[in-house]
Amino acid sequence: MKLDHLKADWNYPTNIKQGIGRVTELPELCKNIEMKKPLLITDPYLAQQPMVSKILTHCREQGLNCDIFSKIVSNPTEQNIIDGVMAFNNSNHDGVIALGGGSAIDAAKSVALMAGQTLPLWSFEDKEDNWSRVNTSEMVSVIAVPTTSGTGSEVGRVAVITDVEAKIKRLIYHPNMLPKVVILDPELTLDLPAHLTAATGMDAFSHALEAYCAPSYHPMAQGIALEAIRLIKDNLLKATLNGQNLEARAHVMVASTMGATAFQRGLGGMHALAHSLGALYNCHHGLLNAILMPYVLKANRSEIEGRIRRLTRYIGLKDACFDSFIAWVINLRHELNMPHTLSDIDITVKDASLIGEMAFKDPCAGSNPIQFSKNQYTDIFMNALNGEI
Repeated sequence: MKLDHLKADWNYPTNIKQGIGRVTELPELCKNIEMKKPLLITDPYLAQQPMVSKILTHCREQGLNCDIFSKIVSNPTEQNIIDGVMAFNNSNHDGVIALGGGSAIDAAKSVALMAGQTLPLWSFEDKEDNWSRVNTSEMVSVIAVPTTSGTGSEVGRVAVITDVEAKIKRLIYHPNMLPKVVILDPELTLDLPAHLTAATGMDAFSHALEAYCAPSYHPMAQGIALEAIRLIKDNLLKATLNGQNLEARAHVMVASTMGATAFQRGLGGMHALAHSLGALYNCHHGLLNAILMPYVLKANRSEIEGRIRRLTRYIGLKDACFDSFIAWVINLRHELNMPHTLSDIDITVKDASLIGEMAFKDPCAGSNPIQFSKNQYTDIFMNALNGEI
């Protein structure tokens, strides 16, 4: 299929190479930023796939001394980062290729941050001015190559890492964690199963939607979020039902990157709750956001109804009102064969109070349109558990 009209080079928010087959440019892009001995970081599943072997072989044939590290879990931990840094330093690598979904890219960005640091990882948690502790001269460059369309971590300055002991997810931040180059090649998503296409796509949707609804002033981010939501509305179901639809895959991949670019404006209650549930239950982040979405929207209704009406008109819903948007979200989830409640994925009531407290303390809660209390977050969790909208 000829889709040359979807090939493009962008420079916002970083150097982005968009288009089918552009992963073949990876060796040249590494050399352009003086990366001669990169460590390719990916997840254990992808490490066994022909796609990754082909990329590694191509890099080596083009003169790169490229090794692979894949000792990471689906919600990466501090130990994964420690192991990655050891692999990086033991072989004297000079840069990182982050290949995979959000977990692999977050782990890779964290390894690139920590490669030469003397302080521990949690010293750089996104609180106050912790980022200023980083010895920036010891950070190394990252080229990000996403293979899913959801987290948008390829254009983020943050990595989400699980603190196993505290049972929470921590945000690690530094402005220079933004990858130097991003390759958006939709062919790399063709083998993604339907349920993961749906879950990651809904993650992208949640980023754009919460960014659009956030209260801070950032018209550029709000505009990017609007178009990302339209692209998801028009293409996510197509990409899920027919995984070989390259055009739909390309649009959803771009929408994912746009959603993460937009959430400079802020996220909100969906992510505050999803981070908390993910840390306790190790569930897929995108799936959690998809389930939580209508319940958090309903809780925020008094502050976001006007914005949602504008959104419904832009994306072309028949009825330009809040209720029709909620109905569309629920119907989209149904068409994507996604669960309606948290109980459908075996989450129970036993941690309800703890989840409310964790969500209240999560950094994303600070940019929710309404500043909910611990008890209010617990109530939203209970609604999502029992399907009460």
